[in-house]
Amino acid sequence: MKYKLFELTGRKVIEVALSMGKFTRLVTETSYWVLRGSINIRNTIIQMVKVGWDSLPVICLTSLFTGMVLSLQAGSATRNVFNEPVYVGTLVGFSLVKELGPVMTAIVLAGRVGASIAAELGTMKVTEQLDALRTLGTNPVKYLAVPRFLAFITMMPLLGVIANIVGILGGMMVASNVMNVPTTVFWEDIVTFMDMGDFFHGFIKTVVFAAIVVFVSCYQGFECEPGAEGVGKATTDAVMISMILILVSDYFLTAVLRASGIGG
Repeated sequence: MKYKLFELTGRKVIEVALSMGKFTRLVTETSYWVLRGSINIRNTIIQMVKVGWDSLPVICLTSLFTGMVLSLQAGSATRNVFNEPVYVGTLVGFSLVKELGPVMTAIVLAGRVGASIAAELGTMKVTEQLDALRTLGTNPVKYLAVPRFLAFITMMPLLGVIANIVGILGGMMVASNVMNVPTTVFWEDIVTFMDMGDFFHGFIKTVVFAAIVVFVSCYQGFECEPGAEGVGKATTDAVMISMILILVSDYFLTAVLRASGIGG
């Protein structure tokens, strides 16, 4: 029994090490092709539309109601403490720009686009289309991963900015109509206390989250196990691992950015 436990532990360690090696190779190879400028413009634009434009309605809807509920909660909390809803704009703005905007955008894209990437690439592997690309002399990472990486890196930060704007507008509507906070006061709270460092704090996070989602999704697709069950597992793992890494990295990014004085 003792030897069986050691055997299972050893196999798991080797499996994790191999997975980390393959993942590192994917990241390195993708970066290599990007730095060389080997970019398929047509495929990149198609992926930008899928990541950016097609995700815009979901991002706006999610951010709108996130900003509205933040405003409602902030107004209620400050009213209980100060007998008046104060600094609602500050609370909503900081919460969205530095945390909820980037995190919510990344999670939505992980569930919507990341799952799609893993399923698409996984299906291509199961149906041996990746092998066909290699036979034709086409590198699958260069042809499939690079356009998706560029699309995520460019579109997720833009979607994060739009999410912040829509969320703040939603918060302003609730603050004005429900909490009776004048819109001028709401905006003054944001302008007075928020600077560009706070904006870049959230912007940098969206870039890192974009890399996490696209690399995890591509890896799960490229390493998909055979059969329909393998495609389903790869899709589920891509979303689950992306969300976990987003939340874990959010803490460490916040700590590093605060220590470096960006949005501290």
